[in-house]
Amino acid sequence: MNWYIEVLKKYAVFSGRARRTEYWMFFLFNFVIAFVLGFIEGIFKGPGVLFWLYSLAILVPGIAVAIRRLHDTGRSGWWILISLIPVIGTIVFIVFMAQDSQPNENQYGPNPKAAV
Repeated sequence: MNWYIEVLKKYAVFSGRARRTEYWMFFLFNFVIAFVLGFIEGIFKGPGVLFWLYSLAILVPGIAVAIRRLHDTGRSGWWILISLIPVIGTIVFIVFMAQDSQPNENQYGPNPKAAV
């Protein structure tokens, strides 16, 4: 849960680097929360407003952590646009997110693993 809160604290910080753990734990918590909201609205036959409000609120921090994760692998944040290509782009994006950090400082800042 701390990883999720840390990403929310950096709501619109697009500079710097984010570790794999930070990105994937944020992704996991988003998935679980969205699933629970969808389940609750499904039980009560709701129109899906809670899910969409949550998705809208979490859009900017999700993009920010993805860009910081790309920075950690030594790529520009513009590589996030590759996920717009239907199948291949999504696969490439997932591979980028799963890759290990660059071991030393890069143009986007110091290695976050070294800070720990």
